[in-house]
This record gives sequence, structure tokens and C-alpha cells, in this order.
Amino acid sequence: MKRFALLTVAILGLALSAAAQEEKGYKFTDNNEVKTVPITNQFRSGTCWCYSTLSFLEEEIMRAGGEQMTLSQMWVVRHAYFEKAIKYVRLHGHLNFAVGGAAHDVTDMIAKYGIVPREVYTGQNYGTELPEFGEIDAVLKGYMDAVLKNKNGKLTTAWINGLNGILDAYFGVRPEKFEYNGKEYTPQTFAESLPVKMSDYIEISSYTHHPFYSTFVLEVPDNWMWGEMYNLPMEEMMQVLDAALAAGHPVAWGADVSEKGFRGNMGIGIIPEDTEKIMIGSDAEKWGKLSDREKEAKIYSLEQPVAEKTITQEMRQEAYDNYQTTDDHGMVIVGTATDQAGNPFYKVQNSWGENGPYKGFYYFSRPFVEYKTMDIMVNKNIIPKDIQKKMGLK
Repeated sequence: MKRFALLTVAILGLALSAAAQEEKGYKFTDNNEVKTVPITNQFRSGTCWCYSTLSFLEEEIMRAGGEQMTLSQMWVVRHAYFEKAIKYVRLHGHLNFAVGGAAHDVTDMIAKYGIVPREVYTGQNYGTELPEFGEIDAVLKGYMDAVLKNKNGKLTTAWINGLNGILDAYFGVRPEKFEYNGKEYTPQTFAESLPVKMSDYIEISSYTHHPFYSTFVLEVPDNWMWGEMYNLPMEEMMQVLDAALAAGHPVAWGADVSEKGFRGNMGIGIIPEDTEKIMIGSDAEKWGKLSDREKEAKIYSLEQPVAEKTITQEMRQEAYDNYQTTDDHGMVIVGTATDQAGNPFYKVQNSWGENGPYKGFYYFSRPFVEYKTMDIMVNKNIIPKDIQKKMGLK
């Protein structure tokens, strides 16, 4: 009987220990979430800006009463590469000719070239199941540099045909007409049939080196198009973001995930307070005895919620000026959440496949979004009227 009692106690101890282990880490409760499309996978293509913005637009289409669909990412990428090549030549090579881009590249390419469903144009004409751009990028860059450096003293009449030949070889020949759900479309008429207008979408940022309530070109390498965005104070940028989610709209999010507080394998992004201002748990004396390295390791283990920094406009600007915030990654903010301590988070849809503990979704704290947002894209009609007025929107 005594042996049985000891065994029972041991089993109970193991169960409690397992439960304690299970309780470690952040636990999220979703508060509201827009209707989302399936998680996509950009794989090794560097085209997060396209995948995320098209997911954003697909969700906007559903919100406007349209059907769920997958638009062709590579249709947009192919045309963006063509436009980038034209500008690269006009600027004698003084442009970032690489695969990176921004949300406005997507809306601008659709406005100019239309769009097609992915099933009509997969854009993967090179023998892999998922997009891989190592060869494409190198071939296009090599070709464009050869065009610029030719010894003829001027450009030939053939270089654009050569460029299109490469693009067609890797992405496929573009259809002039196609059938979808029993109807015939051109890329332009299909775009026109969608219940959203590209002209309704604008980008917003928040930096002090340009006047607030004006438009400006954000000076980052991937803004090859020199697309303009509106400049708002940080608090008002966040008001716009929150207003969009409250109205059931997603938000296209350009951000920097190189921050140490982003833990992709854990599906979370935070901006912890400085180690000297944090105390883990209730044992202040024990915390005080830890070295700085041990404190940092404890904080970033994310075993439990930690205090985060209060973000200011000045902090945002300093991080941008010092290259600590860069145009790093595009995603879609699709909802709000809270952790077990009641701290506010945003639920974010990524394009890295159904990876991580939340199967392709991630949670970023409000301080992270305040600090590391490069820009957001929203439907301009959801912006609060008082802010619209300051922006000069009609």
C-alpha cells in the first residue's frame, strides 16, 4: 500500500511537472480576425512583397463579396521585373535591380497589366514545384548588365526583345485571353471584374524626416518604383491600422523581422524592455544576480510574457536612420489577439508555408508593430474622417 502511495505521488509529480512545462511560453487568444485565404509559400523567391499583397487583395475581394481565389503571383513579378529593367537602363544601372519590391508594385502592375488567376499563369516554367529564383535573378542581372556595358556606344533595338525572351522562358508566355468559370477574359477585363479598385489602396508610413500629412518617397533600396506614401505620426498610423481591422479589413504590412525579438520558430515577435529594467517572475534578488548574457537569454527564451519597451516616434526614426529598421519583409495583419497577461498582439499571415506552431500565422506585439513597421497598405475608405481630412483625401 505504501509502495502504491509513493508510486501515485511520483506519477502526480510527473504530471504536474509536465503541466508546468506545457504552460511555458506565450498563450494567445484571438479577439477578432478577418476571413483569410490559405497560407502561401514564396519559398526561395524573395517575393514576399507580392505574395503578401496579393493575399491582402484576395481577402479584400472576399470582404467585398467576391469569391475566394488565388491570383497569379508570378504574373505580377514578371511585369515588375520588366518595368524594373526599363528603369535600370534609363538610370544607367544606378538602381537596385533585384527581386525585392513593395506593396504598391502589386497594385500598380495590376492597374497597368491586369491580372489573371494563378491556374491560368503559374509562372513556374523551370521545373520546380515551388518558386526558386537563384538562377532567374542571376540570369536577368547578368543580361541587363551586359546590355548596359556593351561596347557599341549605344543600345541596340533588340535588347527589350531579349529581355522578354528571358522572362517568357522562365515565367511562361503571357496569355492574351483565357477562360475562367465559363467566361472569357483578358487580363485587363478580369481585373476590372473584381469587386475592388486598385486606386482605393494607399500606403502609409511614419517618419520625421518628411513633413507629416504629406506624401513622400520612402528611401529604401526595394522602392525601385519610387512609390509615394502618406506620412502620419505613429499614433495616427496605428489608429488607421486598428480602424481597418475593426472594420473587417486586412492590412498589408511592410516590416523588419531582423529584430532579435522575432522568433520565427516560435511564431512571435516582441520588443523586450532593456535587461536592467526587467525582472522575470517575483524573485528580484535572483534576477539581479544574473549576468547580462543570462538575463538576455532568459528574456529571449520567451518562457513567459515579459515587459516591452514603450515605443516613441523618435525611436522609430533613430532605428530607420541607423539601418536598424530596413525594408525586410512583407506580410498581412489579419486580426488582434492578447497573450495570457492581457498584452495586445496582432495576428499576422505570412507566406513561408504552413510552418511554425501556428501553421503559417505569427503573433507580433503592439510595440513590435509600432517600432518595426516600414509601411502599411489599407483601403483609404476606412481611414477615420478626421485623419482623412489632415491627409487631404477626398
